[in-house]
Amino acid sequence: MSDLRGHSPRRYVVDVSGKRVLVGLTLEETSEFEDLDASLPGLADGGGTGLMPSAGEGRWLELYDKHDKAWIKWKADLRAGHEGNSSFFN
Repeated sequence: MSDLRGHSPRRYVVDVSGKRVLVGLTLEETSEFEDLDASLPGLADGGGTGLMPSAGEGRWLELYDKHDKAWIKWKADLRAGHEGNSSFFN
């Protein structure tokens, strides 16, 4: 497993309630992601075995993957001119 922490930009937007969230995540998921991100040791720093992620690492990866997929789709929609129809703002 590769360590994505610190290597990919965070992509925040303001949701319909005026809260800053990561694209594709709810406010609660964004908060959970940030808490996990701050608490988990970097895999490159010796945290984790690289074979089986801990529960926290697994959840971090799950949230990151959800965010990253939404970001890719959102960017494609922007390029296609469909930004007004985005479902990524929770």
